[in-house]
Amino acid sequence: MRVLSLVATTVLGITAVLLPLTASAPAAQALAGSAPLAPLEPADSYFVSQTSLGTPFQVDSGRLAETKGTTEAIRGYAELMVSSHIAVNNELLAILKNKAPAPPPTLLRAAYSTMVSTLQDETGQTFDADYVRGQVNYQKANTALYQYEIANGADPDLRGFARETLPKIQDHLARALKLQGGA
Repeated sequence: MRVLSLVATTVLGITAVLLPLTASAPAAQALAGSAPLAPLEPADSYFVSQTSLGTPFQVDSGRLAETKGTTEAIRGYAELMVSSHIAVNNELLAILKNKAPAPPPTLLRAAYSTMVSTLQDETGQTFDADYVRGQVNYQKANTALYQYEIANGADPDLRGFARETLPKIQDHLARALKLQGGA
């Protein structure tokens, strides 16, 4: 009971701190003379939340593979994933500075955390095979996500970002499939 009370007090305290901050953001925008930002359409919001979630997964799993991968090809691919996803995320963040906040990414958070946790405990060929299989699956899903945004997104900046980034994702998928053939 004491733990529950402590948790409730903590949640209420955090809410008390964050609520004025979220309420003051539109007020600060109005004071600055700018119009409030329109919320993203559902397809754009989904795209942003899922893209934002993929970066930490790719960076975390890639950093593991940079050190645990048993071949130079896997370690090199992992290095590409880390650097590429950091750069792509920075591009997305620059676009999002001029957009209304998107909901936090939650859909795949637990799955990605589990995959990274599993990779942390693996070594050798098992690590290589699971890392590469995860990359193939991720890149296929990411390709579909970006294609969906290009076809259905309402925000021209996000559609342009998806159109510009999709060839990189397709290249990553081709590389992952090649690794899978040799892993």
